[in-house]
Amino acid sequence: MERGQTKQRVEELLFCLYQRAIHPELFKIHKAKRIEQSRYQAEIWVVGRAHVVIIQSGNQILTELITEDNELLPKSGIATSFRFRGERDHAQSFNDGLKYILSTQVERLTPQLFPATHRDYVHYAKNRGLFVSFEEEAHDGLAPFSFVDYDARDHELHIHAFHAFPEELTLLKTQSIFEVGKPRIAQH
Repeated sequence: MERGQTKQRVEELLFCLYQRAIHPELFKIHKAKRIEQSRYQAEIWVVGRAHVVIIQSGNQILTELITEDNELLPKSGIATSFRFRGERDHAQSFNDGLKYILSTQVERLTPQLFPATHRDYVHYAKNRGLFVSFEEEAHDGLAPFSFVDYDARDHELHIHAFHAFPEELTLLKTQSIFEVGKPRIAQH
């Protein structure tokens, strides 16, 4: 069964960091972006109000996955996982100079503040990154959305993700950095 087809709630979401790739057939991919740099290649997928980032540098592969907890998710290759609550930071180092840094925040807003914040993110996201709005799930005129922005540098990939849950007046914000050591392609 593909992921990302049913209403998602923040408390049902799970963060996983894998030392392997994840098969795309596990997900309903709404938008995707492929990135090629001299030191790495990466893929970003918006999968419902969640996302997947897969980065490969040499023989090293890391996958950042934010999704609903599911028995279909692979158990092998998992480096860490947790549920989203409040704010959290995580850092981990791997072979060949590969490093991963993550900051997460579950931001619950007031009924007065959420609409303006939602509108600002939608306006900003329209011309950047990967933006998917789920109009069919709108609550009080505000549609849930996923917005994944990225900055692909030669030795780092920065991911800024925002997932909106209007029925909960909540934003899930994640910022991750994949630092890559050795070049993937020989320089001439």
